[in-house]
Formats: sequence, structure tokens, C-alpha cells
Amino acid sequence: MLRTAAYRKTVPRSLLPALAVLARLVTGGVWIWAGAAKLTDPYGAVLAVRAYQLLPAGLATTVGHLLPTLEIVVGAALVLGLLTRGAAVVSGLLFVAFIIGISSAWARGLQIDCGCFGGGGFDPHAASKYPWEIARDTALLLASVFLVFVRDTGPGLDRLLFRRTPAPTVNEELT
Repeated sequence: MLRTAAYRKTVPRSLLPALAVLARLVTGGVWIWAGAAKLTDPYGAVLAVRAYQLLPAGLATTVGHLLPTLEIVVGAALVLGLLTRGAAVVSGLLFVAFIIGISSAWARGLQIDCGCFGGGGFDPHAASKYPWEIARDTALLLASVFLVFVRDTGPGLDRLLFRRTPAPTVNEELT
């Protein structure tokens, strides 16, 4: 509770929805871009997942085919502000998985393109890119976590579809 109080004192409450909209648009935009780039090349998406050598071949094929659609759905939900907390949770879990995958490839000396925005497979310059890819995904993970915990995620479909009704006052309850 003390941390929450300190947090509220450092960030003006009126700024939180604006930061949430920025986090939604940036993170959602990245997901849509990544998913769209892979959706047009399903073979490349499967190749990228297989290059990590973390999943059995059959599962890697399934993940490679489903991942672009999932990324687009999560991205669209974030951009539109629809089921924002749920989309942010899925987004965060995906970023954790990607950070682990890239870190694992780096630790095992694999030189592969991350396949984040299409492509995949061998990349002779991959080792120099891994730190930046991990940093990018960590920043987007933090944005996703912020969206899970911020109370007001700004204008979006959540506000239109799931309006909170105010609690009745004492006078209204008596009548």
C-alpha cells in the first residue's frame, strides 16, 4: 500500500490515462506490425520459430502459424482499448516468452534473426542485435505491465462498453 501511495504522489493522476493511451498505441502498434509482417509469409514464421530450437517440430509449426494472428488480435485490442487488461496480460506473457527465447539463443551461441517482424533463420550479425532486441522487448513488457495495473487506460472501447455505474447514494437506497 505504501508503494501505491508513493507512486500516486510522483505521477499526477491526470497524466496516467495519457500515458496509458501512449502505452496502448505503441505496444499495440508493434504487435500489429509484427503480426502483419509474419502473416504474409507463414513459412518464414514457422522457420523463425524453429530457428530457436526450443520447441518440438510439430509444436513449432503450430506456434509459427498461430502467432501472427494472436499478435494482430492482441495489438488490435490494445489499440482499440478493448479488453485492455486481458490483452495487456497476454502481451506481457508473449514478451516474457520472447525475451527468454532471444536470451536462450544468445546464450547458446545461435546466430538467428529474431523473426520479430518477419524473416528468421541465420543472421551472421545476430549477436550484436540481441541486446537491443531484449531491451526493446523489456520496454514493451513494462508498458504491458503498466496497462495491467493502471486503473484508467484512457479513451477506448472499454469505456464505451463497460461503463462503471456509480454506487447509489444513501438517499437513493431509501426511496
